[in-house]
Amino acid sequence: MAQDKYTATWVSHSSISDFLKCPQAYFLKNVYKDPKTGHKIQLMTPPLALGQAVHNVLESLSAINKTDRFSKPLSVMFESEWQKISGDKGGFLNEKHEHYYKNRGLAMLNNVYNNPGPLANLAIKIKQDLPQFWLSEEDNIILCGKIDWLEYFPDTDTVHIIDFKTGKVKEDPNSLQLPIYHLLVDKCQERKATRASYWYLEHNKTCTEKELPSLEEARLQVLTIARKIKLARQLKKFDCLEGDCAACHDIKKVVAGEAKFVGYDGFRDVYIIDSGDLEDGESQSDIL
Repeated sequence: MAQDKYTATWVSHSSISDFLKCPQAYFLKNVYKDPKTGHKIQLMTPPLALGQAVHNVLESLSAINKTDRFSKPLSVMFESEWQKISGDKGGFLNEKHEHYYKNRGLAMLNNVYNNPGPLANLAIKIKQDLPQFWLSEEDNIILCGKIDWLEYFPDTDTVHIIDFKTGKVKEDPNSLQLPIYHLLVDKCQERKATRASYWYLEHNKTCTEKELPSLEEARLQVLTIARKIKLARQLKKFDCLEGDCAACHDIKKVVAGEAKFVGYDGFRDVYIIDSGDLEDGESQSDIL
């Protein structure tokens, strides 16, 4: 089949996770468009807003030369990012609610500022705005995704995949996140990945290293699920196995008109729901 990005099925770690949790949640988050606006929809929550602000600060550091990355406190950059999701835009119930999440974000960034570890070393910045490649040209499937950080080891000309975690729950051991990131790193820049880690920013001062998944096993795992997603899209069959599960319950409220519209982010119409909950549930590159 000829390559055609416009008709291809695009998959990523987040969309695959949505599909594995609930096909209907996948449909509403990744396929459905509001007939009134023609836009896709997003349900913003405080944990998501927190993660977005912290990630934006940390990921921006990789584009800065290592000697200048920590020339000023990360809290200064965080204040700018926080304004983008402050108040209703982040799904916060009130000032106290927002203050709780903002303080958590500041604590995470202070932790990194005081213990930069790998972030103080050379880093690789993939030039593609959205790293992507043909997972299967025959199936017309593209795998895409952004990797939080690639530490560069000049002695071996290899990289270390690092994913920042802002939630309170540890990543599922069966998660496809690292297999997907390993594939993207292999196809979207020249250097081999030799290490992979999660950094739980709220609790740990350094990374938690994980076993680097095999590229061939990763490809087979991801392609198997991607083919199921493609088939579901072709059949237009996205049933929730429970009828109404935790994964699709809230996003269905958006479609039903039971959520508050707070703006358009350039890609999606953003909505919030009052949950009343204060807690989490949860070359091709440059060397800089």
